[in-house]
Amino acid sequence: MSEPDNSYRPLITQSWQRVAMSGLFPDASVDDAVIEEVDRRSRLMLAATPVLDEMAEELDGNGFAVILADRNARLVDLRYGERQLQPKLEEVGTVEGRRFLEETTGTNSIATAFELRRGIAVRGEEHYIEALKKFSCYGQPVVNPATRRIEGVLDITCLSEDDSPLLAPFVIRAARQVGERLLEESRQAELRVFRSFQDATVRARTRPVIAIGDDILLANTAAVQILQPADHALLRALAVDAPIDRETTQDVQLSAGPLLTASVLRVPGSGAALFTFGEVQTRSATMIQGPVVPTGSLLITGEPGTGRTTVARAAAHDDATWFDAAHVTEQGVRTWAEKLRACLAVRGCVVLEAVDHLPPSLAREVAEDLRSARARVIVTSAPVDQLLPEHAGVVSECTERIELAPLRYRRPEVPGLVNKMLEELGAAPHVRFTPAALEALAGQQWAGNLRELRTAVKAVCDIRSAGDVTVADIPERWRGRLTRQLTPLEQAERDTIVKALKDSGGNKKAAACALGISRTTLYRAIRSFGIADIPPS
Repeated sequence: MSEPDNSYRPLITQSWQRVAMSGLFPDASVDDAVIEEVDRRSRLMLAATPVLDEMAEELDGNGFAVILADRNARLVDLRYGERQLQPKLEEVGTVEGRRFLEETTGTNSIATAFELRRGIAVRGEEHYIEALKKFSCYGQPVVNPATRRIEGVLDITCLSEDDSPLLAPFVIRAARQVGERLLEESRQAELRVFRSFQDATVRARTRPVIAIGDDILLANTAAVQILQPADHALLRALAVDAPIDRETTQDVQLSAGPLLTASVLRVPGSGAALFTFGEVQTRSATMIQGPVVPTGSLLITGEPGTGRTTVARAAAHDDATWFDAAHVTEQGVRTWAEKLRACLAVRGCVVLEAVDHLPPSLAREVAEDLRSARARVIVTSAPVDQLLPEHAGVVSECTERIELAPLRYRRPEVPGLVNKMLEELGAAPHVRFTPAALEALAGQQWAGNLRELRTAVKAVCDIRSAGDVTVADIPERWRGRLTRQLTPLEQAERDTIVKALKDSGGNKKAAACALGISRTTLYRAIRSFGIADIPPS
């Protein structure tokens, strides 16, 4: 495979850094996102170059330009049949590296082809921008037959007076040829996975080795003996999160019980990862670890349903006094506040839950009481960046902090969590989620986090008392059709869009304005990420 074009790296890095600054995905690696995007672009260029060479040869001496755009509508290759056309196109911004978006150039044969997912011709006066009206353009999406995803758009452009009805079938044929070459590259990627698996089994001798991706699973005899169907979903999720350019080591909790250390290596250009397992660890592991009990005041933050109360219970003393801010109104503000102040004034343990629900005036009082508290205090709240200033004053009095990640960032844990919930719900021993069902659950966004996952598992238990749970047994709202895992960059982008939609009460025009994008781009992202409608507030 050709070397990645590093000139593309700064563009991706800048985009990723803008998302990272939102704070939604603070631990993500810029390099991983960059390398993955560069690798995808290299595969498109590798498949397209011979086709572009042939098109350029056929059009040599004629007034046509052949243009290739990547999946971000960025121009990555331009060929000219005659050089007189080049300066005319450059005058309207048709240069390598330029992104052709509908919000900046209106209807055009590149961005609109992405939007419609089909070929399009934009001739002369059909262009929105006046400067483009002297051109006729034919764009055709390049589709990877293996994944059915659009990897780019192939375009032929000419002056309007040189337009010909033969251009449309010409560009359709060429785009199909690029797609066929992408399919062949997918087959070559499968061969690379197989060879990597063979090499690893020779080196590992009797240790378990697994190669796993979206559509591939290879396991040696030692791996078959320790793997359960539920582990397939776990490993696929870990494969998506693994770095692309280096081997890493991590502990893997299998559903059958053993905690194993595995070296994980992504096979370049394949979407699959190679797991080589080590010896069984002697320590035990649970899906929800109890924190080390701190000696100072403790803040536990996270979205609703992430297990804040469970962690608080593990950190609190058995004789702790619990206060829930959600009960202030029913108990009376003054009664609730005086009882809390009295408990804080004596030694012991006080748990103050959901401080973000406190009335602002009461939150200021509570912050003052915490400064002179003699009791050990455990506070739970929504994420700090979502708090009002009055509530932020309360949590700032805590000397230690535990931040609970949303379930959508903990996809590898979903299979183990489902099995644990089955036990807690008293499900029959023979009730078991199939790998496909677990992968469908792992692919959901889980706005309600662990609480919502438990609701889904309980709904399945209510209708299935024995046997394997398939995707069809999962209630439709959690079923979905999982076509792929989102990359960290895509997940962060999705979260940013969802937040903007919530902040605008579901008003897409206002959300697009807040995000600095067009409504067309927003609608495309909503469809791509499977974002459900958010009702107006």
